[in-house]
Amino acid sequence: MGGRSDEVEKQDMAWRLIGAVVGLGVGFVARKSIEFGWQKVTGKQPPADPNSLETSLAEAIGFAVVMGVGMEVTRIIATRSAHKRYQAWKGPKAERIIS
Repeated sequence: MGGRSDEVEKQDMAWRLIGAVVGLGVGFVARKSIEFGWQKVTGKQPPADPNSLETSLAEAIGFAVVMGVGMEVTRIIATRSAHKRYQAWKGPKAERIIS
């Protein structure tokens, strides 16, 4: 009815599951790495609550920028790498399905 075969839907669902698991794992590792790097560079703990008045505006914005860019770049790299691995594992047929 929808024009997609059961095999295509299963492969699409498999890719979504793999992507979610990769994203969660990479996100956790990236966050911990960024927090560790922040502490080594600044000598201070990352701001636990950027909205707190005890955290300076510059520090809150700086941490937000570093965390946002770092997390997004890591997510893009991990998702693309996982996609390439998945395509290689499934063969050329999976590339047509996912793309």
